[in-house]
Amino acid sequence: MTNPNIEQLAAAQKANAEVMMALLRTAFNGVERLTALNMAASREFFNTTVAGTQQLLSAKDAAEMAKLNSNLAQPGAEKWMDYSRTVYDLVSQMQKEVTSVMEAQYSTFQKNASTAVEKATASAPVGGDVFAATMKSMMDASTKAFTNMSGMAKQLTDIAEANMAVATKAAAPAKSATAAAAKKAAK
Repeated sequence: MTNPNIEQLAAAQKANAEVMMALLRTAFNGVERLTALNMAASREFFNTTVAGTQQLLSAKDAAEMAKLNSNLAQPGAEKWMDYSRTVYDLVSQMQKEVTSVMEAQYSTFQKNASTAVEKATASAPVGGDVFAATMKSMMDASTKAFTNMSGMAKQLTDIAEANMAVATKAAAPAKSATAAAAKKAAK
């Protein structure tokens, strides 16, 4: 004969291990993608720098050097914005995946805890209803805390999206100014 409490504990431990594995898998995948992005960006930066330096070294006079310098600066801002957007998208996607796993785990935990409290209430001896009421109160508080945490994560995502939109909007005039300076230097 097996003890139902031990079986429940083993099942809970297994479920927690699965959640931890899902979170670790998400983290490793995110780190892998971020590392690949950073390697590609570093390679691009290196190649662009080498090519730009070679162009500047081949300049014949100051006007040509100014024109080259202007032209070389222009794509840098765009590439930086693209890189920033990609990092933001990657982090945002990871946050959504982690939140999804946590919400699913919390939902399962809440259902199991509610069932356990209901069973304890139904079979509780005299005075056991105080314990059940305390447990329900704790569950309500944890639900509110989880809801607040989810709301804060959503607000942080909204703030980051707004910041990215502002940065993109601010980069447009800088790009135009760089292009205008390049045209002026070419004349």
